[in-house]
Amino acid sequence: MSPTREVLSRALTDLTDLRLFLAVAETGSITRGARRVHLSLAAASERIHRLEDGWGVALLERRGRGVRLTPAGEALVPEARAVLLQVEHLQGAIALHAQGLRGRVRLLCNTAALSGALPEALGAFLAQHPLVDVELEERPSPDIVQAVAEGRVEVGLVADTVDLGGLETFAFQEDRLAVVVAPGHRLATRRAVTFAEVLDEPLVGLAEGSALQEMLEAQAVRLGRPPRYRLRPRGVEEVCRVVALGGGVGVVPGAAARRWRRPLALRVVPLEDAWARRQLTLCVRRLDGLSPFARLLVDGLRRSPLAG
Repeated sequence: MSPTREVLSRALTDLTDLRLFLAVAETGSITRGARRVHLSLAAASERIHRLEDGWGVALLERRGRGVRLTPAGEALVPEARAVLLQVEHLQGAIALHAQGLRGRVRLLCNTAALSGALPEALGAFLAQHPLVDVELEERPSPDIVQAVAEGRVEVGLVADTVDLGGLETFAFQEDRLAVVVAPGHRLATRRAVTFAEVLDEPLVGLAEGSALQEMLEAQAVRLGRPPRYRLRPRGVEEVCRVVALGGGVGVVPGAAARRWRRPLALRVVPLEDAWARRQLTLCVRRLDGLSPFARLLVDGLRRSPLAG
């Protein structure tokens, strides 16, 4: 291998190691971090050990159920983020003048966005920009705001019911949570219903880790009313299908309820609680500080005819 190719190969390897390290730091687990950057656990462990050996310092403290950052690891996190963000800016700037250079943007979103207009808007964006890939991940809105504010991700799509602090925001889509029930259910003819009333019913909820489910459970705690689940499938469509067959009552984003109302013969009843009406909002630290690919994505989503 020529010296130039060797330097380039080493540089790319170092960037992979930094991405892996950040993924492990953010997830608290080498296994989950490896999964995020598409490496095997064995390869990820080897890279982390090589990184620590190369710098002569431990970055992670291994524990039974995960890892914790050492002081050196804590110090590396912001520096690694800054390096990788600068690389993204560099790649984007070059891509404006080069053919065939691919870019990737990581986008965090909540459940309502994922089951609403976002997938179609992203599909149109990807068709228009074939060299840009989007890494999409569902998270609760408060976690997304924190990740954007700390610079762990450039773009988030959240409900405006959370404190957005000093982030720059752009409206994407309005959403109101709704209750879905089977025809003939006692709530089927109601014009609206409170969440407290819904908690009297056997529920079909989303699986653990769902952003929407975490929010609903927080509201149930506030009311002092533990929900009773009959089933907790992975996706909103699965919730609607189970409900349509009489399996229980579900609470889903309004856009998803409207999408499945006719195909599944569901009855849709809006939630009347104030917190159930949200504006889905794009958030960034600074629009003029985004990497070129991230700016391209934000501009594309803001112009999408599906938004609004």
